[in-house]
Amino acid sequence: MGSLGLIVLLVLLVLLGQPLFVIMGSVTAYCFLFLGEGDLTGIIEDIYYGADKEILLAIPLFILAGNLMTYGSIARRLIDMGRAYTAPIPSGLAIAGVFACAIFAAISGSSPVTLIAIGGIMYPALQKAGYDKQFSMGLLTSGGTLGIIIPPSIPMIIYAIMVGVSVTDLFKAGIGPGILLVFMLMGYSMYKGWNMPRGKWVLKEIGESTLKGFLALMMPVIILGGIYSGIFTATESAAIAVMYALFVELVIHRELKVTKIPQILVESAEMLGSLLLILLLATSLNKFLTIEQVPQSMVEYMSTLITSPIAFIIGVNILLLIVGFFMDIMSAILVLAPLLAPMAASYGINPIHFGIIMIVNLEIGYITPPVGINLFVASGIFKEALGDVIKSVVPIIGIFLVALMLISFIPQIALFTLPNETTEMKAPDVPGTNMEEEEEIPPGGSFLDKY
Repeated sequence: MGSLGLIVLLVLLVLLGQPLFVIMGSVTAYCFLFLGEGDLTGIIEDIYYGADKEILLAIPLFILAGNLMTYGSIARRLIDMGRAYTAPIPSGLAIAGVFACAIFAAISGSSPVTLIAIGGIMYPALQKAGYDKQFSMGLLTSGGTLGIIIPPSIPMIIYAIMVGVSVTDLFKAGIGPGILLVFMLMGYSMYKGWNMPRGKWVLKEIGESTLKGFLALMMPVIILGGIYSGIFTATESAAIAVMYALFVELVIHRELKVTKIPQILVESAEMLGSLLLILLLATSLNKFLTIEQVPQSMVEYMSTLITSPIAFIIGVNILLLIVGFFMDIMSAILVLAPLLAPMAASYGINPIHFGIIMIVNLEIGYITPPVGINLFVASGIFKEALGDVIKSVVPIIGIFLVALMLISFIPQIALFTLPNETTEMKAPDVPGTNMEEEEEIPPGGSFLDKY
């Protein structure tokens, strides 16, 4: 009933098409019963203490804030503002779409929410302006993925919980890669739409759109500024995001109906549903694996096969890209982050930097078949065939791969915002976890320095 039984159970559950929370719960229970002390009380204790983490509150609150803004007018106001400022630039309307995706991503922290909010408005506008259909679909489908790399980001929060690093440091590390991806998408837009008709700057339009979009633009400034300055925590910022969205949409913009709030609450609860259960079960399983020295054993085994940090980065990028084809980002982080992060640390790779590498890899998974969620969301909101959506993102997948290589091998892109002090990777804070040997890696340092 040992390891072989665990493999048989896992394969059987996958073949039966069981949801992830059933798989995670079954695997965790099996480990505690047959590979551990033989009882399940530890799982119950882990779930209780895991649920007592304050940072977990940020996840449902950011989901709720994103849904509130999707039903309100913030997305449309950001698009209007982008249009006014980019009118004379080549492919200005497309660049306005990228700009709106980036700002909305910094508000909602969710990729599908960003795509729904911006894409639903921007796609018809691009079609009306004469932009190529394939280009428009690909740009907006991939632009929506900025929601998981530009902070605040729900996947970043989950990675921080599972690996035991600072959420604030991870948010800061997302700034550079986020800016890089935004500029690469803008450059691609200019290349594809260089011959499109251009407008002119109209001071009246700029003034009106800025006035109408000012409160929307200030939201990420308040949230991220408060976090980075230490005025409030990431959890408190999520609560502020909800209150700010409610106040702006209900009191000032007055375009969100009070009667819609119960529906928004229900949709947010459905999105959250199994996520927290999976997260808590994964935390318990991670504790078990740490106690049993599984990550340490994997590090020792990998060190006999791979001796170079560069080879490790190449290998882990290939692995994560393949994983992104078949697993959603939350599942991949919950399952793989606790195993891969200690291995990366053993090669001298900063856990914050590795978190960004992992998230960018899995971000690409949002636009790759067969389970790329943005592909299905885009097919639905654009009312286009799934095959056409897949074809439209192929050039941008290439752009994202170039960005991934830059982020992987130039750590300063992610770490330039962090102070020159050590970043500790700790085991997730659950009772009984023992990870005495902590890796200390300077955030500004590079694993390439010694090569």
